[in-house]
Amino acid sequence: MFLHSIDLETATNIVDAAIARGRELGFLPLTAVVLDDSGTVKAMKREDGASLMRPDIALGKAWGCLGFGAGTRVLHGRAETTPVFVNSLIEMSGGRVVSMPGGVLIKNGDGRIIGALGVTGDTADNDEICAVAGVEAAGLTADTGA
Repeated sequence: MFLHSIDLETATNIVDAAIARGRELGFLPLTAVVLDDSGTVKAMKREDGASLMRPDIALGKAWGCLGFGAGTRVLHGRAETTPVFVNSLIEMSGGRVVSMPGGVLIKNGDGRIIGALGVTGDTADNDEICAVAGVEAAGLTADTGA
């Protein structure tokens, strides 16, 4: 698939597939947010029972991916090795960057970044499993930064 940016139908399918994967695996209630390549929210769903801040956390994971140009696994690693740098990114972004795994870049068949997905609600590793599943279900590539 050679999209140049995420369209609404694809974004909705990604969110639905990510949440469905969480249900299949028995994870806690999830929230998933897809941003297009300009950082605009294209789709967001919050499962019943997900806590109040989950949409903001999912958005922060996706936004951090786009802003840094890498999956949140990279940001998480940098937070451990260069915390001053990551704290500076968080400050510069007005607190919008969340550096925990669960955020992935979405790439088309050409390898171009066309959006990002943030998933939250369970452990960071489980969130990432669902994010990858959501993007792959749409026939696109999820870049975790690993």
